[in-house]
Amino acid sequence: MAGTVFVSVSMSLDGFSAPESMDGIFATAEQREQDPRLGRWMAQWMAMQAWIFPQRYFRERLHLGDGGEEGRDNDIVRETFERTGASVMGRRMFDLGERSWPAEAPFHTPVYVLTHQPRDPWERPGGTTFHFVDDGIHSALSQARAAAGDRDVRIAGGSETILQYLNAGLVDEFSIALAPVLFGAGTRLFDGVDPTRIALEPVRSESSSRVTHLTYAVRPVETG
Repeated sequence: MAGTVFVSVSMSLDGFSAPESMDGIFATAEQREQDPRLGRWMAQWMAMQAWIFPQRYFRERLHLGDGGEEGRDNDIVRETFERTGASVMGRRMFDLGERSWPAEAPFHTPVYVLTHQPRDPWERPGGTTFHFVDDGIHSALSQARAAAGDRDVRIAGGSETILQYLNAGLVDEFSIALAPVLFGAGTRLFDGVDPTRIALEPVRSESSSRVTHLTYAVRPVETG
């Protein structure tokens, strides 16, 4: 039996999943001093993701060092990774990750990258292999489902990729880690969503000291 296709993503309180630019993440201190926007964008991103970096499971997964917090946030991180048998992501997310992930990329499963530029599979230590799919979202999902087996498929991002799968009716479940930060501008997670096709059914709401975790089942809108 095929697993669930799900999204799990962090979002600012005013609805953004990324700042105006991700250039600040890789900027040097000198570049940030010359262009204060770079520092602001980096600070926004780090504030939105601040809940996940201290978690023990996440630190172990990315080899960030010993220790870390345990609790419900940590459990949610672990459950998300453990349920995932394969992931799908957009090329821009991959390009950012290629520059920032450790050599042992954190997925440890197959990852299918949507792209317009064919490329041979890229195998990394620890069980992650990136496959580059140039024939559309349905093909990528079909390959991910086959690779995942009975486990679930995660639509990892970015927002444009998530939106494509949502509007195509291909997502079963959507989880948001709602962070108590405000961006004011950036990439809106649901900018362009088709509300005539998608309905959300609340499944779970859990608050921690850092974020609120919201989970919804995604249903087609009933007509007639």
